[in-house]
Amino acid sequence: MKKICCIGHITLDKIITPAATTYLNGGTAYYFAHGMSNLKDPNFQLVTSLAESELSAVEEMRQKNIDVIVFPSEHTVYFENKYGENQDNRTQRVLAKADPFKVDQFIPIKADYYHLGSLLADDFPFELVRYLSTKGIVSLDVQGYLRKVVGEDVVATDWTWKREILKYVDILKVNEHEMYVLTGENDVRKAAEKLAEWGVHEVVITEGSLGSFIYSNGKLIEIRAYPPTEVVDATGCGDTYMTGYLYMRAQGASIRESGCFAAAMSTLKLEGFGPFNGTMEDIRKVIDYRQLEMDVK
Repeated sequence: MKKICCIGHITLDKIITPAATTYLNGGTAYYFAHGMSNLKDPNFQLVTSLAESELSAVEEMRQKNIDVIVFPSEHTVYFENKYGENQDNRTQRVLAKADPFKVDQFIPIKADYYHLGSLLADDFPFELVRYLSTKGIVSLDVQGYLRKVVGEDVVATDWTWKREILKYVDILKVNEHEMYVLTGENDVRKAAEKLAEWGVHEVVITEGSLGSFIYSNGKLIEIRAYPPTEVVDATGCGDTYMTGYLYMRAQGASIRESGCFAAAMSTLKLEGFGPFNGTMEDIRKVIDYRQLEMDVK
């Protein structure tokens, strides 16, 4: 039995920035798994689905001793992410979709935490979320449920079945835009309180360079962002944040401690292309030195 199981599609990502166009593997599954690998946690398992033509991405992970279960799919999810000068903002297109996950695939899989990295609305059907809630703690990145694909363009949309599904979700990750789409609230506390009323135990709200908030048991905790030495690639920063957060929560750390660890980890990822490739020591240095700098300011 594993402590953490991340479930999600590995993607092909075309990343367009003012400086360059880059082709990488991506998706919550990819960023989360590589992050966990660098944290040297053997109690982790990745469950993914992709086309046979992209299995090299899985072999690369297995060479890093990542435990990966692969379900076949006719296609691999293919995203185009376009960023402007402000890396907090992006536009997306979907050039291909993968097959949804199914309940029967997860009967033999056991973990304490299940992190669902939704990329598109049909990745995780209602019955799968409900089933996983009977097996362990369910963590959900909501982004995919709020994406409607029109042609190749990704259009933001509300989530019709949100209240039915969220009562089976223990930890929910949203950014400030997703928070508003879900709740109609711009105020962080009001939005978090509404999501908690719908059944979520820990609401994680990320706001990019502005930091993050975590709401639990009536308390709203602010986690300030650590300033990066340079901004290189924001793709996967939210996934990296949740990697650090769930890693620490599974170790028994407090919400604040877990949030600070997650913030430091995502800052280090922001400073380079691809997934997080730092170490525990690197993360601790960011927390120690950059926290001191923030406090002085």
